[in-house]
Parts: sequence; C-alpha cells; structure tokens
Amino acid sequence: MADLKFYTNPQSRGQIVRWMLEEVGHPYDTEILTYDGTLKSEAYAKINPMQKIPAIIHDGNIVTEVAAICLYLADAFPEVGLAPPLKERADYYRWTFFASGPIEAAFSNKVVGWEPEPDKQRMFGYGSFDRAIDTLEKAVTGRHFITGEKFSAADVVIGSQIGFMLMFKLLEPRPAFTAYVSSVTDRPAYRRAKAEDERLIGEMQAQQDPRPV
Repeated sequence: MADLKFYTNPQSRGQIVRWMLEEVGHPYDTEILTYDGTLKSEAYAKINPMQKIPAIIHDGNIVTEVAAICLYLADAFPEVGLAPPLKERADYYRWTFFASGPIEAAFSNKVVGWEPEPDKQRMFGYGSFDRAIDTLEKAVTGRHFITGEKFSAADVVIGSQIGFMLMFKLLEPRPAFTAYVSSVTDRPAYRRAKAEDERLIGEMQAQQDPRPV
C-alpha cells in the first residue's frame, strides 16, 4: 500500500491533481468516488467535510483544494523540482492563487449566467469576467511557463484552468492562451494522466449504459 492516497472522480477537477501526481512520479493508490454514492458517505466526510473532490492523504496528512494539493506535492517531493527556489516564487504563488480564486469564481459565475453589476464589482475578488480574463492573458503572454523557462506545479493549475475553459468554449481562444496551454501540456505526465482518466470514464459509462449481449 502506498503512503499516498488519491480520492477522485475522473469527471472532476481531480484530473488536475492526477496530472500533478504523474509529474511527481511517486506511487499512489486511487479511490474513485461516485457523485450519488461514496462522495456523500460519512467516511469521506471525515476526509473532506465539504464532500468535494479531489483530496489526498499523504503520510497521514489530509490535503484538499486543487491548488493546495498541487503546491503541497511540489514541496513534499522537492527532488522532482516542481517548485521554484524560495526567492523565485513570486509569480508561482501569485498566479496559482489567481487561477484558483478569481478565475475560478469568474468563470463559474459566467457559466450560470451571472455577473455582478458594475457598481458591485469591487465587492468580488475578480471584479468582472472580462477584467479577470484580460489579466490572465497578460500573465501568460510570451511565456512558455508561468514562472519563466521552467515548468512548475503552478503550470499544472493554470494550464488546467485555461485548457478546461477553452475545451468547453468558455474562453475565447486567444493566441496567448492556446500557445501557453500547448506548451505546458506537451508532457508525458499530462498524457499519462489524461489516458488514465479517459480509461476510467469509459469504464464508468459502460457500467451505466451496458450494451446488450
């Protein structure tokens, strides 16, 4: 049994953490949770009282929230080099939490058709959807990776956010966005993670809609 356990559903933000786990390369066990079943169990509520996925347990430490998990793993396995040196972490922290905070809130509200009125925007962490997205575009313009020339855990979080929005047409495919996503996802770990989640999705769909024999 591995000392690292991953709780997820392949049709969730758990895809981001699986990518990070594949980058780390440390053995891990996976527990697939179902939205209408095990995710709502008392056992999982003890791990994450919000009953959200993903989550990990590493050496007895519970970590939830995608950005927190990714940065934790970068620190827990420093030999992999997925966190910049301490003196070079300004952009690493800044844009990771910008993606997981303002951008997450902005596009979630956009999906449900809601945006704060202009006179209320200062009450929200992202102001307006357009302003948040324009800021994100500036952050990735001309960069292969968010901290410069070296891939880091921040790129897992930010690249996943932008890639998700592009895939579901929630974001205009501006050249800066498409170039950045292409750069950060051109990695064996990303491909392994996607292949595994797609395999699991296929299995789940086959169980839900069995073909006649």
